[in-house]
Order: sequence, then C-alpha cells, then structure tokens
Amino acid sequence: MFWKRRTYLDYAAGVRGNPSSPHKEGRLAKQMLEDARTAIARLTEVQPDDIIFTSGATESNALAILGHVRALRLLAGPDVPGRNNMHVLYLPSAHASIVENMKLLAAEGIIIEALPIKNYRVDTEALATMLRKETVLVSMDAVCGETGVVWNTREVAETLRKARGDGVAARIMLHVDASQAPLTEKISRAHFGADMLTFDASKVSAARGIGALIAHRTIPLVPLYAGGGQERGLRSGSEAPELAQSFAAALAAAVLGRESFRVSAEKNRALLKAALTAILNIHIQEGRAAQAPHILNLSLPGRDTDYIVALLDEAGFAISSRSACETDSEEGSRAVLALTGDPERARATLRVSWNRDIRPRELARFAKAFIQAVAFIDNSNQG
Repeated sequence: MFWKRRTYLDYAAGVRGNPSSPHKEGRLAKQMLEDARTAIARLTEVQPDDIIFTSGATESNALAILGHVRALRLLAGPDVPGRNNMHVLYLPSAHASIVENMKLLAAEGIIIEALPIKNYRVDTEALATMLRKETVLVSMDAVCGETGVVWNTREVAETLRKARGDGVAARIMLHVDASQAPLTEKISRAHFGADMLTFDASKVSAARGIGALIAHRTIPLVPLYAGGGQERGLRSGSEAPELAQSFAAALAAAVLGRESFRVSAEKNRALLKAALTAILNIHIQEGRAAQAPHILNLSLPGRDTDYIVALLDEAGFAISSRSACETDSEEGSRAVLALTGDPERARATLRVSWNRDIRPRELARFAKAFIQAVAFIDNSNQG
C-alpha cells in the first residue's frame, strides 16, 4: 500500500487525538491510555478494569464516597427499610475531600460518625462496638498528609470482616485514600486491605490533573455527573492519555525507589528532629507505631506559625502551616486537633515534607533558618 500523508481534521474532538475517536490518532491515544491503565494495575496488583481515571484525589474520594452510598440507595429502592438509615464512618483527621463529602452525605440523610482514634491509631476495639447492620462504608486515608501518621488500615479491614462473619453487618466497604503513600509504602490493594483505593499523580510527580480510583466492577457506584460515559460510565469527559502515561511512570518510579528513599528519609528526619529540639516548647506529632519518614509535623504553641512560614519563604524555604486545601481555616489543623485533642497545638502547626530530590545539606540549612525564625518570633513577643 502506498504511503499517504495524514491530515488531521478532528480538532473539535481534541488536539492530537481523542481516545474515544475511531480514527488512527484516536486509536493511538486510546492505546496510550490503556497502556497506562495496565501499568498502574500491575503496580497496585489489580485488574486494569479496576482503574478509573479521574482528575485527582478529590474527585476519586468523592466518587468512592458519594458514588457508592448513592448507588446503594438506588439499589435499595424507596420502600426498603433502612434505606434512609445508612451508616458511614470516616477518619476525622483525613483530607478535606473525605470529611466534606461526609457532610454532604449527612445533608442527604445518611448517618455519619467519626472513627475513634487512640494513640495515633484507629481504635479497632471501639470501632467494633460502633458497627451496625446499617453500616455500609468506612473511609480513611493510608497516610495522613499533614502529620505523616501511617494508619492501621489492615486492622480496620479485619474488624469489618469479623463484623460480617459475626452477623453484625453485611459487607462494609473500606475506602482508603492512599495518595500520600507511594513514596514510602507499598501500594497494592491487598497491602491496605481496601475495597477502594485513591491515588493522585501530583503527590508523586509534577503532573497535575489526574488521579485514579481503584474499584472492582462489582462494587456499586454511580457517577457524580452525566456526560459521554467514559471510564466505565463513571467519569465522563475526554480522557488525558499523556497525563495517564506520566502518572503511571511516576508511580513506577516511586515503587522502584521506595526502599532507598525510606532509608534516607529516616536518617534525615532523625537529624532534623535532633536539630530542632534546641527550640523550647516545641511538639512533634508522629505515629507511635508507624510514621511516614518524609513528613514532619510540628506545633509551636504561642507563636504565629503563619508568620514563620512567611519568614522562611523569604529565606528561600517553602513549608506550610497545614494542608494546602485548608490554609484559610481559622481553627488551625483539623488533623492535629483530631490526633491530640489540643486546640492550642492545632492552631500553631507547621508541616515540613520532602522527596528524594532533597539533600541532607538542604535540610541542615533549613534547620538553621527555622531556629532563627522562631528565635526572631520569640524575641519579638518578649519585646
């Protein structure tokens, strides 16, 4: 067959090809998308069909929480007893996209309750007493994005399984937001004991605007909105093959470098903690049983931590006072309040976090600048 010059005349469907288009450019885009889906499936040890691409963790969490509970209500029908008494549990220190969607469920008549926390763990003994026949979902994160606490998701999963075996409840779905996990934790679904998993490309790379919800086709879900029916009909909208490809590559790199990064991060964290102990009245929030080594959460009661962030920004260091999604909160860190029960510590938090590109000398320079910034604040307060 003679070579023919191709002229692309389907720009209305998308530049460089839309995965839903039947022509060659569309097929190539579709292949790129499916290759990325397969790669992520292998990394997380699930089937490719379990991967639902989204715009990020916020959308994935919303689809898991709202999509599942609303699906159950539709399946139950208007006359089924218990349809309006569904019970859902969530981790109060979790990301806003979990907590705020729980509030939406509450507005729809769903009974929501916070998971009990004890010693930086979900108190599974207390959890077992909270489960009821109407309980349908538990939603939590794998690693707290503010404090780095690694949650006991498998223990929670076992508690839910036992409740079903004891006849307390039918199958209760466990949704885990694993967005913060890939740099230091295994990312298979079995590792978390989860039914549904959330991931976000921006937590492992510079790629933004793509994430994934991992959920088997047998899990009831309904879409959050209508459209073209992409992603198993659950997430309408033209897919982003290039972003999916970058997402898959970043996850693969995180998995490959996880062990070496964890070792270096633990050393760097120990050095940073040792340096900062020179500061009086400083508190460190960290899991007693398990902790992500690349996240250090501090409380400096009585100091203006937003001012410290500004001083360090001027000195060339970027840190935050709380989750980027909740920087306007006047109550301080919701996560730290849930973990410690101390409002003063929650109002004066700082989060330091890094990846494998950060060198020990950079953290050493940061420690000096941090100590100087706090000293400046303390001297100003005394004056």
